[in-house]
Amino acid sequence: MSIIKEFEEFVVKGDAVDMAVGIVFGAAFSKVITSLVNDVMMPPIGVLLGGVDFKNLKIIIKASTADAPAVTLNYGQFINTTIDFLIVAFCIFIAVKGVNHLRKRIK
Repeated sequence: MSIIKEFEEFVVKGDAVDMAVGIVFGAAFSKVITSLVNDVMMPPIGVLLGGVDFKNLKIIIKASTADAPAVTLNYGQFINTTIDFLIVAFCIFIAVKGVNHLRKRIK
């Protein structure tokens, strides 16, 4: 069997198409969750914590010079990314739980 024929069979298989749809959907979903965290959830949390903007939380490891920018440890951005991950993981958990429930009802 030629490589082209094998590739054609791989692409036409349902698994490859399902995977591609899942990746595209996941990328779009990730943008929505990132906006939810950065634009909706974090500002009120920052206000409750005394006006803190998590994006700006950092530790300066080496100050900037005329030749190089500052070297910083951006732990605030890490906090935002961690919250993004937890929300995405929870949403996926709820979606899988719902699909499993529907599968049980169909059987």
